[in-house]
Amino acid sequence: MPEITRHDVLVIGGGLAGLRAAVAIHDAGHDVAVLSKVYPIRSHSGAAQGGVNASLGNHPEGHDDSWEKHAFDTIKGSDYLADQPRAEILAQDAPARVIEMEHWGAYFSRFPDGRIAQRPFGGAGFPRTCYAADRTGHQLLHTLWEQCIKRGITFLNEWFITRFVTSGGRVVGAVAMHVPSGELAAFGADATVLAGGGYGRVFAKTTNAYINTGSATAAAYIAGARLEDAEFVQFHPTTLFGTNILISEGVRGEGGHLANAEGNRFMDRYAPSVMELAPRDIVARAIQTEIDEGRGFEGGYVHLDIRHLGADVIMSRLPGIRQIAMDFAGVDPIETPIPVQPGQHYSMGGLSCDEDGATDVPGLLACGECSCVSVHGSNRLGGNSLLETLVFGKRAGDRAAGLVGGGSASDGALSAALEDARRSIAALKSRGGRERQDAVRREMQSVMTEKVGLFREERPLAGAVDAIAGLKERHRNVSLANTGEPFNYDLIDTLELGGMLELAHVTAAGALARTESRGSHWRTDHPARNDDDWLKHTMATHVEGGEPAIGYEDVIITSYEPMERKY
Repeated sequence: MPEITRHDVLVIGGGLAGLRAAVAIHDAGHDVAVLSKVYPIRSHSGAAQGGVNASLGNHPEGHDDSWEKHAFDTIKGSDYLADQPRAEILAQDAPARVIEMEHWGAYFSRFPDGRIAQRPFGGAGFPRTCYAADRTGHQLLHTLWEQCIKRGITFLNEWFITRFVTSGGRVVGAVAMHVPSGELAAFGADATVLAGGGYGRVFAKTTNAYINTGSATAAAYIAGARLEDAEFVQFHPTTLFGTNILISEGVRGEGGHLANAEGNRFMDRYAPSVMELAPRDIVARAIQTEIDEGRGFEGGYVHLDIRHLGADVIMSRLPGIRQIAMDFAGVDPIETPIPVQPGQHYSMGGLSCDEDGATDVPGLLACGECSCVSVHGSNRLGGNSLLETLVFGKRAGDRAAGLVGGGSASDGALSAALEDARRSIAALKSRGGRERQDAVRREMQSVMTEKVGLFREERPLAGAVDAIAGLKERHRNVSLANTGEPFNYDLIDTLELGGMLELAHVTAAGALARTESRGSHWRTDHPARNDDDWLKHTMATHVEGGEPAIGYEDVIITSYEPMERKY
């Protein structure tokens, strides 16, 4: 690999958002390369199970559905923190993006008449979630991968980004490390699209894969891009007890019931009109409340019961969930309820960007979970995350294509950044500190899970902010046990940990400052939503060596006046 390589556009991240952006850039006639930390079909998009939303009206109970109703459900589900014109774009573009994926070969489940099947999901007024059994993300990811291979798009697999390169205030590329060899190289581009996924691994209990550290998001934040609404963290209601493997919302969409240790179907106390199909934040808090008040099973879980659906439905629509339950919990859900508990799942916040992916930093765009458009506000509806990757991945790709020819990717800036990265890594390898990255990481995860979790209040949040600041200091004294070149995950984990601590710091600081309860952010000391003071987005700017600088911007309100959210 040459030390410096150039492309018209560089896409960082090989999941659904990155691949959809790459297809758009290629189809606009430009040279695009996708740089991915893992082989693209190993991206975390493949773990999405339940489905992708679109107002197709295929379900017998969904004929009156429309994009306007989809937009309203999204805005209501967000607890009115979503930017409304962008939620409308999400809903308007949804049918075209889903049908496009079908035409490209995505293997959707079907109704008997051949139309794409749709199932109910939480917070939706109509059954609009299209699905491929319980492996929807897997199907979509492989479909887009095939489209990229068909087009001959360049892939740079197993490259880990260490920093973005700026020149004149503009992102002109990135420096990355080749994991198998330890080689460093610089990649210049007129535009860079970041689609690096979420950062759930800052928490101890998460559905996220080990790769979901937010390393590229943190690099963009350090390069000058603002983080928006990082305090809004989705805790999925149903993760497998003991492992926190995702148990899809599709299980409840197919009719699964939640029951406590007393045998009671308890959601009638929390969302009587929709029961288990309330939005995720409500169901997650309900489950945790049952556990905290002593009505859960020993160890801290409740039951998700689908025995009444029958073997045929379970084996045809939920085969992956059945296999997970058998392999990792030792129960066959045809015969025994699944033990579940809430776990961190998704980041509503991310890099602040507009509806076309443009961030605060010229030349840098963002899409997918690492971005904050904002269409999810304080709580994302299930089925909207896969949709977001398709809708805004395409839009970011289209926008990036329009920037080709306007960049200023100077060899000088790329060479200087590459040499600086080499010096930094050499210094880290020779450092003689006593700290180890794995110990600091575990402590960070414990702090975030215990103090910045489902239920929050001032004193623990303040403690979390202080603790993370201390962990950032300890991270500066981390030394490596492995100073070699190939597959040096001690080095990579140490580099990633620095970014994770930055993201954790912003999340905790934003949560401490927001003295209200809204969506996924529930302050027990401020249990009411406060639109007078807090109908606004949190914006965080990186301050080298210090606390994140927190500011605020108004939510874009157009057609839907905020009202109390009831289900």
